Amino acid sequence: MRVLVVEDHAPTRSLVESALKGEGHHVESAPSLASARDKLAGGAFGVIILDWMLPDGAGPELCREMRASGNPTPVLILTAKTDVEDRVAGLDAGADDYLKKPFAVAELRARVRALLRRGPQIEDPVVRIGPVEIRTSARLVLVDGVEVAVTAKEFEILEVLARHAGRAVSRSAILLTVWGTEDDAVGASLEVLIARLRRKISDAGGPDLIRTHRGFGYALRVEG
Repeated sequence: MRVLVVEDHAPTRSLVESALKGEGHHVESAPSLASARDKLAGGAFGVIILDWMLPDGAGPELCREMRASGNPTPVLILTAKTDVEDRVAGLDAGADDYLKKPFAVAELRARVRALLRRGPQIEDPVVRIGPVEIRTSARLVLVDGVEVAVTAKEFEILEVLARHAGRAVSRSAILLTVWGTEDDAVGASLEVLIARLRRKISDAGGPDLIRTHRGFGYALRVEG
C-alpha cells in the first residue's frame, strides 16, 4: 500500500518510514505542506501520516483542504499537543485518528492497519442501511419509516459513526468529538450508550448496526 508521511523532523520521519516499510508498504515522504500537496497531486495514497507542526503551516490545514476537495484518504495526525481542544480541532478538520508523540511503533502500525481497512467516508446527510435511515441534518433515526427515540448524546455518537459508515472510528475520536474529553467516566458512558443504541434499533425491528473493533473502537456496518 502507498503511504504518505508528512513530517519535517528527520528522526521521526525515518522512524515512521522504517516502521511502515517493515509492514510491506511503499512509503513516500514530504517535509512540508507544499511538498505534501505536490505528492498528492501525483497520485492516490492508501493513508496519510500527517504531523501537526510543519515549517509552512499546520497539518490540519492540509486535511481540511483534502476534505473540501472531496479527497477521502484516511489521515492519522501525529501531535505532541496535549490540549483536548487541539486534538478536537484536528478531528474537526477531517482527520480520522490521532497519535500522541512520543508513540510506540507497534501502536503506529496498528492504527495504520485499522485506517487501511476503511472505505471512503460517507458525507450524504441521509445514511440508509437496510430498513434504517439516519438523517444527520434532521437528527432523526427511522426504522421502516418509524422514528426511534434517541437522546441527544446517543444521536451524536450515531452521527459520528454514520459519517464514517463502514469505517472503524477510534474510541478516542468518538470521545473527543462527542464529549471533548477522554476520561474514564465518559468512556464508561460511551459503552452504555452504544448498548442502548443497539437495543433501541433492534427493538424497533432494525439490524445490529454497530460493530465493536476490540482494542480500537466502533464501526457502523454498511450492509442491510
